[in-house]
Amino acid sequence: MKRAAAKHLIERYFCQLTEGCGNGACTNELCASCLGFQPLDHNAAAIRALELYKMNAKLCGRHSAAFPDNSSAKETHPTLLGDRHGKMPDHEDNLFPPREDFREVHYLTEEKVYEILSICEGKKDYSPLIRVIGRIFSNADGLVQSFRKDKEQHPNTKEQHPNTKEQHPNTKEQRKTHQANDEDKDEDDKERTTAMEQESEASASMEGATGSTENRLGPVEVSVDIEAVRRVYDRLLSNEKMESAFLNALVYLTPNVELDLTYLDVYDTNPDYLNIFIIVMENSSLHSPEYLEMAMPLFCKCMSKLPLPALAKLTRLWSQYSVEHIRRMMETFQQLITYTVISNEYDSDSLVNDDECVVAAAKCLKLVFYANVLGGDLDTGHNEEEEPASESSELTLQELLGEERSNKKGPRVDPLEKELGVRTLDCRRPLIPFEEFVNEPLNDVLEMDKDFTFFKVDSESKFSFQSCPFILNACTKSLGLYYDNRISMYSERRITALYSLVQGQQLNPYLRLKVRRDHIIDDALVRLEMIAMENPADLRKQLFVEFEGEQGVDEGGVSKEFFQLVLEEMFNPDIGMFTYDESTKLFWYNPSSLENEAQFTLIGIILGLAIYNNCILDVHFPMVVYRKLMGKKGTYLDLTDSHPVLYQSLRELLEYEGDVEEDMMITFQISQTDLFGDPITYDLKENGDKIPVNADNRKEFVSLYSDYILNKSVERQFKAFRRGFQMVTNESPLKCLFRPEEVELLICGSRNLDFQALEETTEYDGGYSKDCRIIKDFWETVHSFGEEDKRLFLQFTTGTDRAPVGGLGKLKMIIAKNGPDTDRLPTSHTCFNALLLPEYDSKEKLKERLLKAITYAKGFGML
Repeated sequence: MKRAAAKHLIERYFCQLTEGCGNGACTNELCASCLGFQPLDHNAAAIRALELYKMNAKLCGRHSAAFPDNSSAKETHPTLLGDRHGKMPDHEDNLFPPREDFREVHYLTEEKVYEILSICEGKKDYSPLIRVIGRIFSNADGLVQSFRKDKEQHPNTKEQHPNTKEQHPNTKEQRKTHQANDEDKDEDDKERTTAMEQESEASASMEGATGSTENRLGPVEVSVDIEAVRRVYDRLLSNEKMESAFLNALVYLTPNVELDLTYLDVYDTNPDYLNIFIIVMENSSLHSPEYLEMAMPLFCKCMSKLPLPALAKLTRLWSQYSVEHIRRMMETFQQLITYTVISNEYDSDSLVNDDECVVAAAKCLKLVFYANVLGGDLDTGHNEEEEPASESSELTLQELLGEERSNKKGPRVDPLEKELGVRTLDCRRPLIPFEEFVNEPLNDVLEMDKDFTFFKVDSESKFSFQSCPFILNACTKSLGLYYDNRISMYSERRITALYSLVQGQQLNPYLRLKVRRDHIIDDALVRLEMIAMENPADLRKQLFVEFEGEQGVDEGGVSKEFFQLVLEEMFNPDIGMFTYDESTKLFWYNPSSLENEAQFTLIGIILGLAIYNNCILDVHFPMVVYRKLMGKKGTYLDLTDSHPVLYQSLRELLEYEGDVEEDMMITFQISQTDLFGDPITYDLKENGDKIPVNADNRKEFVSLYSDYILNKSVERQFKAFRRGFQMVTNESPLKCLFRPEEVELLICGSRNLDFQALEETTEYDGGYSKDCRIIKDFWETVHSFGEEDKRLFLQFTTGTDRAPVGGLGKLKMIIAKNGPDTDRLPTSHTCFNALLLPEYDSKEKLKERLLKAITYAKGFGML
């Protein structure tokens, strides 16, 4: 009997520490209701409760009974009304007053919450409602049954908002009957079966979408009344006395839910188990510090253990929420990640990848990300036909060593992405910009070399943030791509070494190109075409370029110049491979080009090699080119930057309110001019010249016109271009990590030149330092340059006029002393981004010599 009494007393201390007594004016410093009390997690509270029991500490008279047998304990063990020795308290206020415990309430409805709240407001005592919330919200079964939709209500009917009992057709007596019926297993099974059938129909309709941006998923049916949950939270969270009840209940709830999902497969037997996560995520206070510290890490861990069908259903449901709700959930998970990252220290022995809280929050954020994609402007159609990858005639390193090759068919597909039937690429405009999902504090502490190893080698047992690429910035992802490229280069080098030993072949571990400056296209084309035909895998070796008749070792600078010279010649409008738009400053494929496909394949290979060898190219394509490279066809919306004049004309056609047929006099036959200025016609439909465009078919006309301009008219040129690009990048994680705009950034670099960041990261050699007079004069001179001169300086020093991914701060430039004052010009080693600067005796002479060097420098050789 004494042991039972001690147990219940410890439970009372525990409840007092976690839930409080419900008295807003409580002065007991050992009670959670006391102002200034520091919240404890359930482990710390349990330890503290034992200490208080040993100390015979003060107990408040009223307490929140989180344990259902506390009241019965009072009757069985009268000593609980006093201290541990059975003494009665001195003050009558500490006695339990008679009250309604609502113990017959096993689940909540909106009406029941308001009924209890009304009673509490009348008595000015909220402890009964606090106890009910603590009991129901800490119990998985009770929460699953709470806030159910009326079975009589039509599935697609949305309830109105009045907070009155008349808002539901059920009377109080009918509610009791309804409560009893909820316990009927057959009814639950029937409801769950219906919900699952409706979910399957929604999935089927999504998979069969034609690609129109107007297509949307069908409504995802769940048994919980989400609007009622939101109204209840709005009413209760405005009362600060309720907040701790929800917080503590969530802390108690999560361990049991985690066990259920880990060992019992509860979702398979009861899909309504998902209601727990739906209801909890509607709490608008989840981003508060108390939740982030105590409850959210446990809750995210639970959510991450949901099976894939449940995660997909939750994602589809959230995709139908408003932007405000999706943003709130996104910010909650982002704040949890940020809070955890800045609160901990990570190193090579303690990686952020091993932090369960950060990993779980990232997995949960992935659901919000895909909900954001599904809720945006979708285009699940208009996919480019994938060409089979070129197979190498040589064995791989793994095959030579008798090992199975991983990821042989290219990058992996995210399971959730596959389950949802949608890709990030399918979303033209998400509800929330993609950039807001990037977490910079996480990027700062992530060790990409380790993360890359987990991604490629140990993905089953170790979490890699590359499986959640939306959370990484382009700079971090480019580092992962760099590691992948370098490992491929080393792998090809080892394969070559093995072949040379086993088969006696000549050792050729690098991709070597020897070209003549005056025949650079012919030489590059012949060499690369032979490699592509014989063994495309050789394109994934490290590139070394040599100009015939010139001395120099290619440490990166010669390759940069090779790329630049090839592009300058092939993008020359006089050759006719590409057309140039003066208004947009962009190039587009010439439909009438006389060049063969090999020329376009060479351009594609060049772009792939630039990514593979970490070089920046000065190319100017519209965004639709990168979308097409990633697998999407061009559509009407892509004309905005590629053909802006045509886009404006077609837009006016779509918006025209008059008689389209009479006023426009357009047919489904269009005309263009070829390379020589001669007109050519094309029928968008069979007998297009006889089909007038009217108000009914103008959308079809616009769609066919756009498809012809962006896809069909340049199909031959683009397929050859893409084939060359994929020869180099097909097995890299490029597609699964980067969006089209990020691919452009990889290839072209950033147009934003922050020379202040460059100054801060520049290193000095040969006797110079940042405090030297000439170095100060140098930076004052460079900062005074105009935009064009700054680009010329960057071109002269690094071989390109663009900033790398991450900005000029990522560019490690070196300024070295090159002798005393002289009339010689500054020189550079573009291979090493090194500027050799004589110590000129005046700022004016420095500026004059530097401007002359960057203005008249051309080619590799200013050494």
